[in-house]
Amino acid sequence: MRERYGLEIPIKTDIGYGVYLGHAFNITINPDAVIGRNYNVHKGVTIGRENRGKRKGAPSIGDEVWIGVNATVVGGIKVGSDVLIAPNSYVNCDVPDHSIVLGNPCRIIACDNATEHYINRKIINTGKG
Repeated sequence: MRERYGLEIPIKTDIGYGVYLGHAFNITINPDAVIGRNYNVHKGVTIGRENRGKRKGAPSIGDEVWIGVNATVVGGIKVGSDVLIAPNSYVNCDVPDHSIVLGNPCRIIACDNATEHYINRKIINTGKG
């Protein structure tokens, strides 16, 4: 997958069920990132770590997060659940639940149901089996 599609998603990366890779090319996810359920990521996305400073570490990303083409999420930050990160955004700060993030520097807009109709292949855990 790495050679053919440019996917760098280490096996040890903690990703919840319901992941969807839209146009899965050139996606890089740091092995120390923690990613929740029903997560959608698109081509050119980088989920990376910072090696020094106050944001040293890799991101923790909540449930039902949609990350658009060529967005970058870096550092020991927390991205809440029900968050839509717009294409080409640069996110290096904490993002609360129910938000839309856009631009560089990132701008955060509160929005209930931010990912409604965006999450592909949403899997609901019924607690069975």
